[in-house]
Amino acid sequence: MLTLAAVAGGVVTTLVGIAMDRGTGGLARNPFDLVWIAALVLVVLVAAVGLRGIRRITGPMDNLIQAARRIEKGDYSASVPEYGPPEMRSVARAFNAMSARLKLTDEQRRSFLADVAHELRTPLSIIRGQAEGIADGLYPGDTEHLEPILDATRSLEVLVEDLRTLVLTDAGSLVLNREPIDPTALVHDVLASFKAQSEASEVNLAGDLDYGIPMVDVDPARMRSALANVISNAIRHTPPGGSVRVGVQSAGDQVVVTVTDTGEGIPAKLLPRVFERFVKTPSSTGSGLGLAIAHDIVTAHSGKIEIESTQGVGTAVRIILQAASAPVD
Repeated sequence: MLTLAAVAGGVVTTLVGIAMDRGTGGLARNPFDLVWIAALVLVVLVAAVGLRGIRRITGPMDNLIQAARRIEKGDYSASVPEYGPPEMRSVARAFNAMSARLKLTDEQRRSFLADVAHELRTPLSIIRGQAEGIADGLYPGDTEHLEPILDATRSLEVLVEDLRTLVLTDAGSLVLNREPIDPTALVHDVLASFKAQSEASEVNLAGDLDYGIPMVDVDPARMRSALANVISNAIRHTPPGGSVRVGVQSAGDQVVVTVTDTGEGIPAKLLPRVFERFVKTPSSTGSGLGLAIAHDIVTAHSGKIEIESTQGVGTAVRIILQAASAPVD
């Protein structure tokens, strides 16, 4: 732009010099003609400068429009070069960041659907296989052959409810029916519900329950679900002869529920992602949703959930909630 302006100034100076140096003939007899010519040249050069400036803007704008059309068609890999005036570079950076987020979200959605299909396939296959065997007369319709159908049905019920909780959490529509609850009584009830599972798995399930713990203001059904997911996960990953212990302690104005197991532990590279959906170890037989559900429910209560694990030693999960009142007598 500065070069073009210098050329325009040079042209005007030359033309004016010609008008003043020539004494007779031609354009010198009417120097105003030279002024008009100079003005015209200046206008042309200014227009050229302006056009160059417009192109600096329209170029990036064209790129943005083309990339936006690609995204509209579902191509979330579209991006634009970051060049031009500072404002256009800022817009380009924002556009590329948006495109990257859309691409990641789309990949997560596809992965989520694939994982859900996989988790549904196993229990449905069991139900269909057993039911067809009974219908064809291959199996008698006794308890032994009906039990796998009932177990698979219960697995489907849990999976559907977990997915429903995830959808409500994502939509910000997870309703909490809070009430003051004795956390020790809550943990005691959950432990009782896992007695049969722990005995079948030959895992020693015990509670370290302190009494006189402050009340917590929670949705009992949701918090019971969160705690059940953590305990179920601990039992599933603890070999026969191992133990799972659940403790409840008061820590200042907080109540801490700790689930500790002597199981296989979590690989270090997987540990930072254990609260993500469908993240699980290769040996896991679960859906990979348990800890994600627990995390979402605890977070919805403005609480925290933490995890520590050493492979081959065991895992400890802590649920930290705000106390609601004075200790219970």
